Amino acid sequence: MAFINSIPSTTSIATSDIQADAITNAKIADDAINSEHYTDGSIDTDHIADNQITTAKIGYAEATLSDGATISWDVAASPIAKVTIADNRTLAAASNGTTGQFVSLLIIQDGTGSRTITWNAVYEFKDDTAPTLTTTAAKGDIFTFRYNGSKFLEIGRNTALTLS
Repeated sequence: MAFINSIPSTTSIATSDIQADAITNAKIADDAINSEHYTDGSIDTDHIADNQITTAKIGYAEATLSDGATISWDVAASPIAKVTIADNRTLAAASNGTTGQFVSLLIIQDGTGSRTITWNAVYEFKDDTAPTLTTTAAKGDIFTFRYNGSKFLEIGRNTALTLS
């Protein structure tokens, strides 16, 4: 591969063209790689190697969990989620957590309100005391957790939210 002023003369660089440890985080400035650096101005699957961008590196859309006697939450598929509860419910242990992962759950009272949640023991709260939900109809409480490999540790909450 021929280089002119450190710019490859071909349109792509293969891994075999780069010496081990030649490119490091210290050598890449913030915003150094952007759409201006691609000849066609796009960043798409043709420009990104497999597994280079993962869900751990991007934002998430809020998912709606299914209400039921026991509420299930797959935090790999839906790390940002909400559920509207129509009766007293149990929140099952979240599944598929990744150590160090941050997740958020918004629990909304239906139009009647006064619904409760029984939290699975995998959720850890300050002073080992599970919170009482806001009971006002149509209000919500949001809980944020960090997964430590075995428990979802509450790191924050905001209660009595008006959601409209």
